[in-house]
Amino acid sequence: MGRGRAKAKQAKVARDLKYRTHDTDLGALARELHGDSDDEDSTPVEPTSDEYDKWADYPGPQRD
Repeated sequence: MGRGRAKAKQAKVARDLKYRTHDTDLGALARELHGDSDDEDSTPVEPTSDEYDKWADYPGPQRD
């Protein structure tokens, strides 16, 4: 018992999602899914060798 309130809320949310009309920006969705962006500064930066030097002496996990 005790699921009545939670179940009612889930049913309300499900009805809202099913019957409400959504204005979807399919262009923005496509850009998000394909990783295209409008910003030119969002290109990934290559890591420098200095970032790896601090781990050069690390022996890593010991396997038996």
